[in-house]
Amino acid sequence: MNKDLTIGKPSTVLCKFCLPLFCSVIFQQLYNLGDSIIVGKFVGENALAAVGNSYEITLIFIAVGFGCNIGCSVIVSRLFGAKQYNKLKTAVYTTLISCGVICVVLMLLGLLLGQSLLYLIQTPKDIFNDSWLYLEVYIWSLPFVLFYNVATGIFSALGDSKTPFIFLACSSVADILMNILFVTAFNMGVAGVAWSTFICQGISCILALLFVLKRLTTIKTEGRVEIFSWSLFKDISVIAIPSILQQSFISVGNIIIQSTINPFGPGVIAGYAASVKLNNLVITSLTSLGNGISNFTAQNLGAEKPEKVRAGFRAGIGLVWIICIPLVLLYLFAGKYLLYLFLDTPSEAALSTGITFLRILSPFYFVVSLKLVSDGVLRGAGMMKKFMIATFTDLILRVVLAKVLSIPFASTGIWLAWPIGWSIATILSIVFYFTGKCLHQKR
Repeated sequence: MNKDLTIGKPSTVLCKFCLPLFCSVIFQQLYNLGDSIIVGKFVGENALAAVGNSYEITLIFIAVGFGCNIGCSVIVSRLFGAKQYNKLKTAVYTTLISCGVICVVLMLLGLLLGQSLLYLIQTPKDIFNDSWLYLEVYIWSLPFVLFYNVATGIFSALGDSKTPFIFLACSSVADILMNILFVTAFNMGVAGVAWSTFICQGISCILALLFVLKRLTTIKTEGRVEIFSWSLFKDISVIAIPSILQQSFISVGNIIIQSTINPFGPGVIAGYAASVKLNNLVITSLTSLGNGISNFTAQNLGAEKPEKVRAGFRAGIGLVWIICIPLVLLYLFAGKYLLYLFLDTPSEAALSTGITFLRILSPFYFVVSLKLVSDGVLRGAGMMKKFMIATFTDLILRVVLAKVLSIPFASTGIWLAWPIGWSIATILSIVFYFTGKCLHQKR
């Protein structure tokens, strides 16, 4: 069901809209968590290290899907708020066509350069084959990744956050069950995890696209609707490209950090692979709330209601902090037990690494959540230059400090880079929010 986010009390509207997005991401992360848990439990620590090692490269592809999602979502939200329905449909078709071209290019690059990337990040020999196996299957699933992201972006732009949640919930549960079947009954190891995820992503993608096209038929338009528009392609690109670059460079940064971690051996790699999945569960969930705030901002600016954007910003901060409280407490005091979900009989290095990582990062979720809310508003308002500045500041600091601090403090120094980068970038994002003229002008 389409929903106008410009009507009603901002805190109530935002809460009802964002909570299904948050739950959707929780289920989306079950894909990755399920892979790691089942591999770590039933295949072994090296297999977990292999999946975790490849995961950092897959984030580059996910970044493109995220950028397509945001670019389409913000523009469609703006057109929906302004009730320009013909252009709205054209924006959707333009995005789908563009994604098809991007997908072909990415698959070719992935298949040609994937193994070189694994060598580049110093993947240990004993996990190289499994790392490439997992990565290769993921590359073949790229059409599902990209088009599913676009579909969920369209639903969100139309104010519908519940439909994507239903798809993800069903797909994630099916993926976990298939993982267990392929790994334990068929003894397929890492290949079983990769192919079960491929199948479930494919089914959810096809269903999501069919529902999107059906939803578009309920939006009444007049006259001919263009299939492709270069002007809308440009508008979408202005939002999508910085978002893709942001996520891509973060992924590249993570790959560089992974190359700093790998020389410490499979134990540290496995501990990091487990704990970073738990960390990504939180960060991705908070990012999804930021994406919801982008849709809220775009619709209200399209409807010329900047005062609602300011109220949404305050409500967004309250929402993310409420979510952060139990997660921070859980990771601080029960992180060890969560790691046992991934590692059946962990080595001392793996367990120590995971616990240290979670204890250093989790208190700073309150800080980074402020940045993600501010970023959501900046994206929704089209303030992409400022958004990029804050993002690259975080990335550059984390990469450089990970390299520098790993020398005197070993692997612990790498984890210390996260809070420093988050804190400085958060300050920048908040300053950019408060100095944004279009967000604080009076009607």
